[in-house]
Amino acid sequence: MEALAVVLERPEHLALSRLALTPAAQGDAVVAVSWSGISTGTERLLWSGRMPPFPGMGYPLVPGYESVGTVVEAEAGSGLRVGQTVFVPGARCFGEVKGLFGGAASHLIAPASRLVPVDAALGDRACLIALAATAYHALSGIVPGERNLIVGHGVLGRLLARLTLLAGAEPVVWEREPLRSEGAFGYAVLAPEDDPARDYPVVTDVSGDSGLLDTLIGRLAPGGEIVLAGFYEAPLAFAFPPAFMREARIRVSAEWRPADLAAVRTLIEAGSLSLDGLITHRVPASAAPEAYRTAFADPSCLKMILDWRTCS
Repeated sequence: MEALAVVLERPEHLALSRLALTPAAQGDAVVAVSWSGISTGTERLLWSGRMPPFPGMGYPLVPGYESVGTVVEAEAGSGLRVGQTVFVPGARCFGEVKGLFGGAASHLIAPASRLVPVDAALGDRACLIALAATAYHALSGIVPGERNLIVGHGVLGRLLARLTLLAGAEPVVWEREPLRSEGAFGYAVLAPEDDPARDYPVVTDVSGDSGLLDTLIGRLAPGGEIVLAGFYEAPLAFAFPPAFMREARIRVSAEWRPADLAAVRTLIEAGSLSLDGLITHRVPASAAPEAYRTAFADPSCLKMILDWRTCS
């Protein structure tokens, strides 16, 4: 079996290539992908060649961990049925071509246990479930009524803000790009210099800017916590005295866990967490090379979706 896949041949060189898929083994399912999302965090670093050493890293590789499609083959007893819509958090089914994270392809083969059934009515918005789970994983200990700071107003920042509101707290978001700060969101979106507060109990950074740590420490309340929820290409460092004076806590929030995914699915299905207004660009997968450049360079692009339904 073959698939048409996005292949990063080397930094800044991307192509659509037809790849032979590793045959399905016991416990695997085959998925015809409908849509996949482009990550402006990890995938931008992979595309630019600035990704720090990471397990499975190397070129050529198939990126992507935000895919949604239809099950076309599944074993009896797998818990899946043919025709079911599933979220696929990446795959490793491309032989010698690395799958990091291996979701940007027309067809995928992955363990059935890793596939997540989703409501078909979500359409391409289901690609955002991974980011929603990532946001949920980053949040902890929110106290209703508190004002918490979020740095960055991309898709992940917006999901963090929506979840913060659901938890009964008040998000304040920092964003310098005018295209991402204009509008009515139900919470404040400010440039850092327009925010006088220096008493945030929690500051969650999703900007990926490794030079912000001292600034964020200066905005903490005593005993406050900084959550590093972005992906950082450069080493992070901070001046010790300000952190000492505030008895600051710093937590790294890694990728989501199955419990996070289950929690956001429940919120989405209940209508509590909306995924609306987050996908700004949709293009056929055949336009992938241009789509990746737009996703990484156009500030108006919050989330780029590749449509694989016309690819054979």
